[in-house]
Amino acid sequence: MSRRRRRAQVSLQRWRSAVLLISFAVAAAALEARLVYLQVVDQAFLVEQGDDRHLRTVQISAHRGSIVDRNGEPLAVSAPVDTIWANPQELRGAIDRIGQLAGVLELEEDWVLRRVTSNLDKNFVYLRRHLRPDHAARVLQLGLPGVATLREYRRYYPSGEVTGHLLGFTNIDDQGQEGLELAYDYWLRGESGQKRVLRDRLGRIIEDVELIAAAKPGRELRTSIDLRVQYLAYRELKRAIADSSALSGSVVVLDVHTGEVLAMVNQPSYNPNDRSQLDVANYRNRAVTDIFEPGSSFKPFVVAAALETGRYDASSTIDTSPGYLRVGNRVITQDYNDLGRIDLATILARSSNVGVGKLALDLEQRQLFGVLSGLGIGRLTESGFPGESAGVLNDPEYWRPVGQATLAYGYGLSVTALQLARAYATIAADGVQRPVSLVAADAAPPGRQVISATTARAVKNMLETVVSPAGTGLRAAIPNYRVAGKTGTAKKSVVGGYSEDRYFAIFAGLAPVSDPRLVTVVVIDEPRGEDYYGGEVAAPVFSAIVSGAMRLLAVPPDALQTTYVARSGGGR
Repeated sequence: MSRRRRRAQVSLQRWRSAVLLISFAVAAAALEARLVYLQVVDQAFLVEQGDDRHLRTVQISAHRGSIVDRNGEPLAVSAPVDTIWANPQELRGAIDRIGQLAGVLELEEDWVLRRVTSNLDKNFVYLRRHLRPDHAARVLQLGLPGVATLREYRRYYPSGEVTGHLLGFTNIDDQGQEGLELAYDYWLRGESGQKRVLRDRLGRIIEDVELIAAAKPGRELRTSIDLRVQYLAYRELKRAIADSSALSGSVVVLDVHTGEVLAMVNQPSYNPNDRSQLDVANYRNRAVTDIFEPGSSFKPFVVAAALETGRYDASSTIDTSPGYLRVGNRVITQDYNDLGRIDLATILARSSNVGVGKLALDLEQRQLFGVLSGLGIGRLTESGFPGESAGVLNDPEYWRPVGQATLAYGYGLSVTALQLARAYATIAADGVQRPVSLVAADAAPPGRQVISATTARAVKNMLETVVSPAGTGLRAAIPNYRVAGKTGTAKKSVVGGYSEDRYFAIFAGLAPVSDPRLVTVVVIDEPRGEDYYGGEVAAPVFSAIVSGAMRLLAVPPDALQTTYVARSGGGR
């Protein structure tokens, strides 16, 4: 290489170095000028940029409204809990500490690791929901970046399985799923709010910056339930199911004056606080959803229909000889004894299938159907409870003589326990039907006269003879109170006909007769002990529940029994 060329190369390298140094100097001067400008002149820019990196908009969870009984006792409340969430984009910087996080959260380490690494494109994932606040605090103490808490609420049911079927439950997002929680979800749920907060580098909220929208809590729901009566009904039904080894059972208690449901219980039950028990087979409210043939408990309605024609009165008689009922060439039913010619009260007291069957066959089909439909048979009670069944009452166009006769003693149609209770409440209220309500009423709602007061009173008096030594429902009697009601024992339908060893044991009644306050229906499904008749299995449950309920409600006795104690001179 020539000396001239070598000098040219050295000169070029010097120029390049000089240009590079000058460029660095200019860039440094520009950067310094920018820093001075931002720190002295445009300070708001840095503040804004910092806030943009640490400001977050977070949800303010709304408090779900409480459910209380008619006296204000809590049935369902929402307790504050904390949910742990993470920003995977920030937490991946501390991936080596996932084991610590999983340990405090009481989760599998592999699950937490997959949860974070498979969501790196997201900035929010749930890790563990509904922790106690003290447990959530231990998670935050780890100081992991991107791990934070969200305040939520969890539903708690103080009375547990006593009100499980009635109240239903909410899901993990506090949304009603069953029962009153579902029916009145629009009333109970609140509206979540939003606020803008400032978080530190670990994701912890250090300042509330702005309220965007305030949370609106849900409203309280005051139910018609009297928790004292509910506990009483639950206890007595559970005891009866255990004693009779029955498959299941239901009880409904109505206030005659207002149509309010004071108690509604089922067995087997479930505890809505234990989500492991939330199985479809467990949580349906049988008193509202399950239908059954009511057997002899249906007979008073046919007697009422006969009285409504004006061709029958309380003194009318029916000849039940020879003790069985033949329709065409077929004997469809028989009584245990040939009762001969008996009046309508005796038909009910002795539960004569032959007598009530002949009575039904003597009635015009449309008129009989009209009375039964008016009493609510085959129609929804309009309680508003999710999944309520309307039962089954076929149009008379499809009735045949055999069906008309069997309907009279409760076969060939179906009802729910709530429907049956409403029909008896109509009789108890002198023929006035009021809406069934699961929400507390401030005053008795207006009713509708569906049968005459004269007919209703006559049927009440007849039903009182059922709960007497001459009737089938003596075990429903309550000391110092006049009680009226009807037993029912219905064979369960099976493929090809009716079972000979599977029954529904039923008792439906009202008290006190002089001024009815309570109507109670007891249904025991498949009692498996030696006793299976409604008068033996269901009637004692009615007696225990109504006796206790009338004391709790301070209903005055209408049949006081005076006991006289003989005293001898000088005796103590």
